[in-house]
Amino acid sequence: MLSTPIIPPSTFHTKTLLARTPINADTIRFISQEQKDAVAELIKDLTVGPKSLSQIKDHFVGEMKKGLSKDGETLAMVPTYVMGRLDGSEIGTYLTLDLGGTFLRVVFVELLGQGKFNARQKKYRVDEGLKVGEATVLICLHFFSSIRISVDENGIKVTQGSELELGFTFSYPVLQTSINSGTLITWTKGFQAGGLVKNDPAAFLQNAFTARGVPIRVAALINDTVGTLLAHAYQHPDTYIGLGFGTGTNGAYLEQIDRITKWDGDRQGRKEMIINMEFGAFDNERTILPFTKYDTILDNMSLNPREQLFEKMIAGMYLGEVARSILLDLKECKFLFQLDPSWALDTMWSFDTAHMSVIEADNTLDLGNTEHVLATIAQVAESTLVDRQIVKVVVQLVGKRAARLSSMALAGILDHLGLSSAGATKQIAIGVDGSLYQFYPDFERDIMDGLCDVLGPQVCSQVSLDPSLDGSSIGAALAAALAKSK
Repeated sequence: MLSTPIIPPSTFHTKTLLARTPINADTIRFISQEQKDAVAELIKDLTVGPKSLSQIKDHFVGEMKKGLSKDGETLAMVPTYVMGRLDGSEIGTYLTLDLGGTFLRVVFVELLGQGKFNARQKKYRVDEGLKVGEATVLICLHFFSSIRISVDENGIKVTQGSELELGFTFSYPVLQTSINSGTLITWTKGFQAGGLVKNDPAAFLQNAFTARGVPIRVAALINDTVGTLLAHAYQHPDTYIGLGFGTGTNGAYLEQIDRITKWDGDRQGRKEMIINMEFGAFDNERTILPFTKYDTILDNMSLNPREQLFEKMIAGMYLGEVARSILLDLKECKFLFQLDPSWALDTMWSFDTAHMSVIEADNTLDLGNTEHVLATIAQVAESTLVDRQIVKVVVQLVGKRAARLSSMALAGILDHLGLSSAGATKQIAIGVDGSLYQFYPDFERDIMDGLCDVLGPQVCSQVSLDPSLDGSSIGAALAAALAKSK
């Protein structure tokens, strides 16, 4: 039995509500017509209107269908081998390992039934050097040592002759070959650890346990959004969709097996399977998304050029960098920071999405919080009110664009599932996880506004975005439980 949890169950289902303090560019007293025109051009380029959202959504739905019918498509639409539905009665004790874009989490989960659980978590920041080193070091040493520390600290004992079952949440594109095995397609989120692409991350981890005589079995390998869906479904069995908006972005949903025409597995008596969409790669062909020169600059300078282009427009890892690139351009055109022309904005990743959140929420008359961010983070010793207002406009544009494009993906999934009809009456529960969703001001509201623009207010009123915070860890335990039951 697990003792009193360090993280109570309620922690996994709360959301920090932060509100944007909006700014209207029409209220800014620009110092020149050229400066005003430059901001107007940014507003035009970074605003995604209802018509554009609808057109992109239709293309997205078409890409979903292609991914379900054939491997190698831009939307991978990966069959997860997670079949059937949860009913909240699942019980048992499991270990989960959750590798995200920033942290490694080791969680001991006790499923209590009736949708209830206890969990104890240990979180480790992944060193930047490990992200680009060798996979054997990342998995065999860092993962293993983190689990060993957590097991020892929590006094977990495994009976001789038995094994502790582990659910492995691996939030990177994997071509699944069974519920506990798969092949890494490519790294994302700044990882480039050598030796793991085209290999099985679960096997790497299992081999590390076996070589050291550790009685742990990797029972399930899942993506974080699959875990989010499962965690939410444990308490809300009618959940169809899980979404992740954090360092990266992705979606998962429950699909009818007869529509997964590329899958050649055993369909006998099986009706549904969770699909890991890997929609961060949507429109890598640059066919329909409203790319700007700033998106191209970021992509060219990233670790994975011409990959994950949709993710680079909407994920927390990248938004600050898009905004920095815009501000640098305005600075070099002498439309910003003329009181402090020495400021060098040319250092990539020096402006973080967390700083955008502070600026978005700044409700002071002189935008003092924005001034503080500029002075302490960007080293702008002096800025005018107009400077700060323009910065706030830029940040608002980048953040809103991300949320509205996120709404497009959700609208596409609902459309594909036949849940976008205005005549439908069923409430649609969706589990959502990720730091961007949790902390970025008005991100959820902007998603819902975009959804209403695409599908209409009646459908929008039936959709509920529910926090499933850290649900990927609980979901990994549930995937292990489903694997055990089969």
